[in-house]
Amino acid sequence: MVNILVTGFPRIGKTTLIKELLKKTTKKYAGFYTEEIKNQNERRSGFKVVALSSNEEGILAHVNTKSNMRVGKYGVDLKDFESIIIPEMEKDSELLVIDEIGKMELFSKKFKDQLLKCLEKGNVIATITKKGGGMFVENIKNREDVELIMLTIENRNLMVDELLKKIDA
Repeated sequence: MVNILVTGFPRIGKTTLIKELLKKTTKKYAGFYTEEIKNQNERRSGFKVVALSSNEEGILAHVNTKSNMRVGKYGVDLKDFESIIIPEMEKDSELLVIDEIGKMELFSKKFKDQLLKCLEKGNVIATITKKGGGMFVENIKNREDVELIMLTIENRNLMVDELLKKIDA
Protein backbone atom coordinates (compact mmCIF):
# COMPACT_ATOMS: atom_id res chain seq x y z
CA MET A 1 0.00 0.00 0.00
CA VAL A 2 1.20 3.48 -0.75
CA ASN A 3 0.87 6.13 1.92
CA ILE A 4 -2.55 7.76 1.91
CA LEU A 5 -3.05 11.35 2.98
CA VAL A 6 -6.56 12.68 3.49
CA THR A 7 -7.02 16.43 3.31
CA GLY A 8 -9.99 18.77 3.36
CA PHE A 9 -11.40 21.83 5.01
CA PRO A 10 -11.52 22.01 8.82
CA ARG A 11 -14.47 20.15 10.38
CA ILE A 12 -15.23 18.23 7.14
CA GLY A 13 -14.91 14.88 8.94
CA LYS A 14 -11.28 13.75 8.60
CA THR A 15 -10.98 12.43 12.17
CA THR A 16 -14.42 10.84 11.97
CA LEU A 17 -13.35 9.10 8.76
CA ILE A 18 -10.22 7.73 10.47
CA LYS A 19 -12.22 6.45 13.46
CA GLU A 20 -14.78 4.72 11.21
CA LEU A 21 -11.99 3.17 9.15
CA LEU A 22 -10.36 1.74 12.26
CA LYS A 23 -13.63 0.11 13.32
CA LYS A 24 -13.70 -1.82 10.04
CA THR A 25 -10.10 -2.67 9.20
CA THR A 26 -8.59 -6.03 10.08
CA LYS A 27 -5.06 -4.60 9.97
CA LYS A 28 -2.97 -4.32 13.12
CA TYR A 29 -2.64 -0.57 13.63
CA ALA A 30 -0.88 1.96 15.81
CA GLY A 31 -0.80 5.73 15.78
CA PHE A 32 -2.82 8.55 17.19
CA TYR A 33 -5.72 10.88 16.63
CA THR A 34 -6.49 14.36 17.88
CA GLU A 35 -9.74 15.47 19.41
CA GLU A 36 -11.23 18.73 20.64
CA ILE A 37 -11.36 19.47 24.36
CA LYS A 38 -14.52 21.32 25.30
CA ASN A 39 -15.22 23.27 28.47
CA GLN A 40 -18.41 23.09 30.54
CA ASN A 41 -20.06 25.54 28.11
CA GLU A 42 -19.30 23.18 25.19
CA ARG A 43 -16.84 25.70 23.76
CA ARG A 44 -13.53 24.42 22.41
CA SER A 45 -10.71 25.07 24.87
CA GLY A 46 -8.01 22.91 23.31
CA PHE A 47 -6.98 19.67 21.66
CA LYS A 48 -5.88 16.35 23.06
CA VAL A 49 -3.94 13.54 21.46
CA VAL A 50 -4.96 9.89 21.96
CA ALA A 51 -2.66 6.90 21.34
CA LEU A 52 -4.50 4.16 19.44
CA SER A 53 -2.77 1.15 21.02
CA SER A 54 -2.97 2.27 24.65
CA ASN A 55 -5.70 4.94 24.75
CA GLU A 56 -3.17 7.12 26.59
CA GLU A 57 -4.15 10.77 26.31
CA GLY A 58 -2.21 14.01 26.50
CA ILE A 59 -2.63 17.68 25.77
CA LEU A 60 -1.62 18.86 22.32
CA ALA A 61 -2.73 22.46 22.82
CA HIS A 62 -4.90 24.40 25.24
CA VAL A 63 -5.95 27.97 25.94
CA ASN A 64 -4.32 27.68 29.40
CA THR A 65 -1.00 26.27 28.14
CA LYS A 66 1.85 28.75 28.45
CA SER A 67 4.03 28.30 25.38
CA ASN A 68 5.96 30.29 22.79
CA MET A 69 4.44 27.97 20.19
CA ARG A 70 0.92 29.14 19.53
CA VAL A 71 -1.81 28.55 17.00
CA GLY A 72 -4.45 31.19 17.53
CA LYS A 73 -5.39 31.25 21.21
CA TYR A 74 -3.91 27.81 21.88
CA GLY A 75 -0.49 27.18 23.42
CA VAL A 76 1.11 23.97 22.10
CA ASP A 77 2.42 21.40 24.63
CA LEU A 78 5.21 19.60 22.75
CA LYS A 79 6.42 17.60 25.77
CA ASP A 80 3.04 15.95 26.36
CA PHE A 81 2.46 15.46 22.61
CA GLU A 82 5.87 13.90 21.90
CA SER A 83 5.81 11.62 24.95
CA ILE A 84 2.67 9.94 23.57
CA ILE A 85 3.05 10.02 19.80
CA ILE A 86 6.72 9.18 19.22
CA PRO A 87 6.55 5.74 20.95
CA GLU A 88 3.24 5.11 19.18
CA MET A 89 4.73 5.92 15.76
CA GLU A 90 7.66 3.55 16.45
CA LYS A 91 5.41 0.56 17.16
CA ASP A 92 5.37 -2.44 14.85
CA SER A 93 2.09 -2.36 12.92
CA GLU A 94 0.57 -3.13 9.54
CA LEU A 95 -0.96 0.35 9.39
CA LEU A 96 0.22 3.58 10.97
CA VAL A 97 -2.52 6.14 11.60
CA ILE A 98 -1.60 9.80 11.99
CA ASP A 99 -4.37 12.29 12.68
CA GLU A 100 -3.09 14.85 11.94
CA ILE A 101 -0.20 16.51 10.16
CA GLY A 102 -1.14 20.07 11.01
CA LYS A 103 0.19 23.37 12.31
CA MET A 104 0.30 22.33 15.96
CA GLU A 105 1.99 18.99 15.34
CA LEU A 106 4.54 20.54 12.98
CA PHE A 107 6.11 22.55 15.81
CA SER A 108 7.73 19.24 16.79
CA LYS A 109 10.99 18.39 15.02
CA LYS A 110 10.83 14.88 16.57
CA PHE A 111 7.39 14.38 15.01
CA LYS A 112 8.54 15.59 11.57
CA ASP A 113 11.63 13.35 11.66
CA GLN A 114 9.62 10.31 12.75
CA LEU A 115 6.94 11.03 10.14
CA LEU A 116 9.53 10.97 7.35
CA LYS A 117 10.88 7.61 8.60
CA CYS A 118 7.35 6.19 8.69
CA LEU A 119 6.55 7.40 5.17
CA GLU A 120 9.71 5.66 3.93
CA LYS A 121 8.45 2.37 5.38
CA GLY A 122 4.97 2.88 3.89
CA ASN A 123 1.52 1.83 5.09
CA VAL A 124 0.72 5.22 6.58
CA ILE A 125 -2.76 6.70 6.53
CA ALA A 126 -2.82 10.27 7.74
CA THR A 127 -4.87 13.41 7.71
CA ILE A 128 -3.03 16.53 6.61
CA THR A 129 -3.79 20.22 6.67
CA LYS A 130 -5.37 21.52 3.47
CA LYS A 131 -3.39 24.75 3.57
CA GLY A 132 -0.46 26.00 5.56
CA GLY A 133 2.48 24.04 6.88
CA GLY A 134 4.92 25.49 4.36
CA MET A 135 7.35 23.52 2.24
CA PHE A 136 7.44 20.56 4.64
CA VAL A 137 3.74 19.87 4.03
CA GLU A 138 3.98 20.55 0.31
CA ASN A 139 6.92 18.16 -0.01
CA ILE A 140 4.99 15.42 1.79
CA LYS A 141 1.90 15.93 -0.38
CA ASN A 142 4.04 15.71 -3.52
CA ARG A 143 5.97 12.54 -2.64
CA GLU A 144 5.91 9.73 -5.22
CA ASP A 145 4.79 7.24 -2.56
CA VAL A 146 1.77 9.33 -1.44
CA GLU A 147 -1.81 9.31 -2.66
CA LEU A 148 -3.56 12.55 -1.69
CA ILE A 149 -7.33 12.34 -1.26
CA MET A 150 -9.58 15.39 -0.89
CA LEU A 151 -12.44 14.76 1.55
CA THR A 152 -15.60 16.67 0.66
CA ILE A 153 -19.22 16.71 1.77
CA GLU A 154 -20.05 14.88 -1.48
CA ASN A 155 -17.60 11.98 -1.01
CA ARG A 156 -17.19 11.61 2.74
CA ASN A 157 -19.90 8.97 3.19
CA LEU A 158 -18.31 6.77 0.52
CA MET A 159 -14.72 7.25 1.62
CA VAL A 160 -14.52 4.65 4.43
CA ASP A 161 -15.19 1.80 2.01
CA GLU A 162 -12.90 3.31 -0.64
CA LEU A 163 -10.03 3.58 1.84
CA LEU A 164 -10.67 0.06 3.17
CA LYS A 165 -10.22 -1.29 -0.36
CA LYS A 166 -6.92 0.56 -0.73
CA ILE A 167 -5.63 -0.49 2.70
CA ASP A 168 -6.62 -4.12 2.38
CA ALA A 169 -5.32 -4.46 -1.20
